Amino acid sequence: MATDAPPPEGGTDTSPAPSTADGPTTAQPTTAQPTTAQFVEVQESEEFGELRRTYRSFAFPLTIAFIAWYLLYVLLSNYAGGFMGTKLFGNINVALVLGLAQFATTFLIAWYYARHASRKLDPKADAIKSRMEADA
Repeated sequence: MATDAPPPEGGTDTSPAPSTADGPTTAQPTTAQPTTAQFVEVQESEEFGELRRTYRSFAFPLTIAFIAWYLLYVLLSNYAGGFMGTKLFGNINVALVLGLAQFATTFLIAWYYARHASRKLDPKADAIKSRMEADA
């Protein structure tokens, strides 16, 4: 995700110290933050580019496929009422089955993305993060 806001300057963590009902707690140790130059360097690195390509090669095709599947359902509902009203068994028709399949595919995609992220994206992102924190 691109933003116009620059990353935090190098230095220490400026977040407020946690407090309790009795008042502020003692000062917590601060952590060093990477500099803007370090963020830009990592963003331009081949490793970060590979992480972005891995994410995009998964997310974009799956997003397009799901949108097409959703639009197919909407178009069938609007223009193929006879087909959608076809009873499959009892009072269950094609429209109900396809509508429930929309929910099922949503959960399936969420599960599949979580699995993909934990196997392919998170290790790469953790390696980049660890290196940035070590260099700060």
